[in-house]
Amino acid sequence: MDDRAARAWTERMAVRPLEGASYAVDSQSGATYVVDLDAHSCTCPDHRLREETCKHMRRVAIEISTRRVPPPGKRRATCAACGVETYADVAADPPLCENCHLEPGDIVRDRERDDRLVVARVTPDRADEVTIAAADCTVAEYGANEGYPADDLVVEAVYLGDLGRSDDPREARRYSFPHSRLERGDDAALVDTGLVDRALADV
Repeated sequence: MDDRAARAWTERMAVRPLEGASYAVDSQSGATYVVDLDAHSCTCPDHRLREETCKHMRRVAIEISTRRVPPPGKRRATCAACGVETYADVAADPPLCENCHLEPGDIVRDRERDDRLVVARVTPDRADEVTIAAADCTVAEYGANEGYPADDLVVEAVYLGDLGRSDDPREARRYSFPHSRLERGDDAALVDTGLVDRALADV
């Protein structure tokens, strides 16, 4: 381990995420420097004068790889589905961990009926807050959703079978499901992605 690497591991430094791919590093000397990962730069003299990968840049890499600070484009958050601490996309609403993450266009399986669906939207709303007008009850109260958490996130999805029944896939009806009733499908490669893209064109 060279001297800069050793100092990156052993010196007292505090790393704080800024905007984009920038991080403030409060050094042991009391000075604060800004590391920009996209530009591969640091405002410290070692990097500016010698163009070396300084201890501050290395420390930022250490902090990210050990998950003490979020990587660029991510923020520390609580997963809205399972409650674990995670790093989510800065603009994610709701924030979801890697295990719970679904996004428009993902193919999922209905645990109850083994149907395949396409995710249209993961909402920030809870199953006991969203009303199914046709059934005059909430998503949580709907019979097929018995046993799923009442405070589960609601996912809007379209049945794959419905996408091919109309000249305009965007007309396919969206249904609301508790998040935990759906699981990622293992047969996404079999799906006509063009049809899915057209169905989600207005999302």
